[in-house]
Amino acid sequence: MSQLSRADYVQRMEHDYFGGVMREDRAGVWDCFTDDAKVTIYHGDNPVNVFYKTPAAGQQSFDLFYGHLWQNYKVHFGGYHFVVDLEQATAAATFIPTLDPKPGSGYAETGQLRLNNCNFFWFRGREIADMIIYYANPTLGAKLGIATKMPTAFPKN
Repeated sequence: MSQLSRADYVQRMEHDYFGGVMREDRAGVWDCFTDDAKVTIYHGDNPVNVFYKTPAAGQQSFDLFYGHLWQNYKVHFGGYHFVVDLEQATAAATFIPTLDPKPGSGYAETGQLRLNNCNFFWFRGREIADMIIYYANPTLGAKLGIATKMPTAFPKN
């Protein structure tokens, strides 16, 4: 297989993967991943969640993560910045997801959310073999009337 270019990786991330998520194109999103792919999600001090394209017994499926997202929100991604390491077939993307609750969603009262995300991608050819999602939800506490606390290990004034 020939070496992929930076533009190939950006196309795969921005148009195929993120675009597929925005279009709610399950087949298109799944096609972006290897059969043994996993997605790991880190969110603040919450427990880590891991989802698998082809889960074994006791493992969470992509369908749980993406299904929940698509059932409850219309998603838009923007403000991309990509870093690509061609030699290692890895990439990172920072971006802003906007989540608008769908009618009838249990999240309708919360209203629109704007997150701060950073995804890391490990590729095998054109397919994503592993993806880590780090995200922050900086406005949710205020929307829910909850005072924010300092995150773990944050310096106190």
